[in-house]
Amino acid sequence: MTIFIGVLLLIFLLGYLAQTTGLCMVRGVTEWKNGDPGFLIAILASGVLAWVAVVTGYYLDLPLQFRVYEPSVLFGIGGVLFGIGAAFNQGCGVSTLSKLSRGDLSMTATIFGWLTGWIILATWRPEISVSPLPLPTNVTYGVLIFLSLLIGIWAFIGDRKRKQLWFGMMGIGLLAGFIFLYQPKWTPSGLLQDLSQAILEKNDTLWPNIERYFLFAGLLIGMFVAAWRTKRFELVTPKLARWMTHLLAGTLMGIGASLAMGGNDSQLLLALPTFSLAGILAVAGIVVGLFIGLDIRKRIIAN
Repeated sequence: MTIFIGVLLLIFLLGYLAQTTGLCMVRGVTEWKNGDPGFLIAILASGVLAWVAVVTGYYLDLPLQFRVYEPSVLFGIGGVLFGIGAAFNQGCGVSTLSKLSRGDLSMTATIFGWLTGWIILATWRPEISVSPLPLPTNVTYGVLIFLSLLIGIWAFIGDRKRKQLWFGMMGIGLLAGFIFLYQPKWTPSGLLQDLSQAILEKNDTLWPNIERYFLFAGLLIGMFVAAWRTKRFELVTPKLARWMTHLLAGTLMGIGASLAMGGNDSQLLLALPTFSLAGILAVAGIVVGLFIGLDIRKRIIAN
């Protein structure tokens, strides 16, 4: 029980950081399109402190939960679909919850869309074969240690804005690593995937355990507290057209996350730190999808 309370505190802090720092690839790609790739680069490097959780897991004899799969074109396709959906949603996985905790009720439609997307793919049942690969070697963790030290020094000697951005992103990755040691499926996308499977197969044994709902609530509460403290909370009630847009966007995100074996949260915090080719394909696909989706959305609004 004491360990679980500690993990709840960690996920509360993660939610607080995610709200104040802004773990949003949509914003990252938007700023890149405007000539500043710094925010997106910081997001992509957010999992660089994963080695701390690895060392902790080693000494505590805990299983590691990193995701290493054999690369497949499906990871790229899934990433593109997820990115297009996120562009129309104006938020990825974690940032969807951040907006919801700031009072934007249209994000509830996105969450229903995620569930719909997972269920559609599970019902369709395409021939998807995903092969797990061995976990990373010590060389990989050595590279992560070197990169984290390099980034830490570079951020420390920078201005206040650089410090806040990079230490905030690295802090998110550090907290997530410890949470993964306790519950490998704590991410919002992981919870919704299991919920959709339980609903579809009508199997009571597939429902997530109560701890995962508490962790999900802890994440939202941390985001809400940060939004309230920074006076960013504002209740927004969407019109039907906007609600439908977010429902469709969320459905695309759900299908894409299913094909890519996880949303951007899992890819950034679990796959990229292992230099997984499948994870790199998925994240590259998300970036490409965001570029496509943002351009389409801009043209629709312009017309």
